[in-house]
Amino acid sequence: MTIAKQIEGYMSGASWIRKMFEEGAKLKAAHGAENVFDFSLGNPNIQPPAAFNQKLKSLIESEEPGSHAYMPNPGYPFVRQAVASYLSKEHGTDITENEILMTCGAAGGLNVILKTILDPEDEVLTPAPFFVEYRFYVENHRGRLIPVKTRSDFTLDLEAIEAAITGKTKAVIINSPNNPTGQIYSADSLNQLGSLLTDKSIEFGRTIYLISDEPYRKIIYDGAKVPSIFNCYPESIITTSYSKDLSLPGERIGYIALNPSASFLADLINGMSLANRILGFVNAPALMQRVIAGLQGETVDMSQYAKNRELLCSGLASCGYEFVKPPGAFYLFPQAPVADDVKFVQALQEELILVVPGTGFGGPGHFRIAFCVTEETITNAMPGFERTIKKFK
Repeated sequence: MTIAKQIEGYMSGASWIRKMFEEGAKLKAAHGAENVFDFSLGNPNIQPPAAFNQKLKSLIESEEPGSHAYMPNPGYPFVRQAVASYLSKEHGTDITENEILMTCGAAGGLNVILKTILDPEDEVLTPAPFFVEYRFYVENHRGRLIPVKTRSDFTLDLEAIEAAITGKTKAVIINSPNNPTGQIYSADSLNQLGSLLTDKSIEFGRTIYLISDEPYRKIIYDGAKVPSIFNCYPESIITTSYSKDLSLPGERIGYIALNPSASFLADLINGMSLANRILGFVNAPALMQRVIAGLQGETVDMSQYAKNRELLCSGLASCGYEFVKPPGAFYLFPQAPVADDVKFVQALQEELILVVPGTGFGGPGHFRIAFCVTEETITNAMPGFERTIKKFK
């Protein structure tokens, strides 16, 4: 092979999400898109809010000189200030533009953070099930991802996290609401995690960072709340994107927010500004920065996701599936009726239903359903879900 061995290895064990997406393209070509029920990809199906289109049009028509030029690597100061003002209210903390760095989505943000803080062989813990790309991101920067089991309801297992922390631990990545489970970590569990990381940082004589990946923060149900990690632990960093709450995944726009109480605040923001440039991002897209500056607090209409959750959960429960009803995000992570989740997912494919095996998320014995789809997709897929589970009972 002429390509790197690491990439060759990644290709042979490529992301299950993308595998199912590609399988879906084949099935749609063979059977017609309307006959394939694709729950494989967390690609929002709700259009961006009208305010987004209005703001975009006004910026395009303004033809302001220099609007497509380079800017400071962390982003336009006025954009960072707009984000900081909104976050100060949301998190109950005084955040300034100096703690904000605009990024190419949350994925770009995570890579910038990890590039800045990791030395070779540093370990990064994450509760499992977890977003599969975390492993790639950590290994991009010569670290090691250490998955840590969660409880049966996918909440944090603090004892397991404590047992996994070593002298090589540099960070913990959490994702709440979680992909693939939709679980939200409680304020109490995050406070306990903060206390644990404080104690372990002192014990090992090194700062252990808490990184919160929050693209689903605003997709919540039944009055659920997503606690702020800034109030739980000083050495904390948030990264997020507008991909889900504004339905802009293809625009690659997000940000990093640093806890103003972080011990090495200046080093972190300066390091991340450099990492943004040398990783090749340079800066977040200029046009999208300008757009989102005027859209702080705007979201798509989440009521459709809430309807889909109820429709999916009631339908699957009546078929005999077992699951934890998700308080956030747009994913359901049911138990497969057999231990071999890949085998069960393949059986669903025979019904032209596309889901992702839990094995791909470090959650074997389960499968992920992305319900950011039309109501018709859920309704029309339900007979196939019922026929498939009956084959295994």
